Amino acid sequence: MNKSAPFWEEKSLEEMSKEEWESLCDGCGRCCLQKIQTEHEHLVRYTRVACRLLDVNTCQCTNYWRRKKLVPECVTLNPDNLKEFTWLPSSCAYRRISEKRGLAEWHPLVSGTSDSVHKAGISVSGMVISEKNVHPDDFPSLVIEFRTD
Repeated sequence: MNKSAPFWEEKSLEEMSKEEWESLCDGCGRCCLQKIQTEHEHLVRYTRVACRLLDVNTCQCTNYWRRKKLVPECVTLNPDNLKEFTWLPSSCAYRRISEKRGLAEWHPLVSGTSDSVHKAGISVSGMVISEKNVHPDDFPSLVIEFRTD
């Protein structure tokens, strides 16, 4: 019996159901970090400073379904606006699928376990602090570099 390919290999991002779209998030927490972009550079740098709603250990939003109301500047990715977010890390599943690179072996949909993103060192678990504990003027001193893929 032929087993069909996983949905992320058969469908474009635009064709995915809401459930499929949501399941692509690997739970790394990188998109929930404060970012800095200098005026003379177009490079976006990530900081060790996480959104106040991010659980810095599990990398899960503590109030995902109400996040836009609680944090108006929170980014909501969807197929229509994905191309605007060039700052997404190269490891991001949405970016990888958009660039036709498929999912990484550590992605929970591939590995079968949500812990694989942490074990692979992709998530920000234990590496960041909540914005509740940092003054915005200190963000530039808290720039972080990541493993890419």
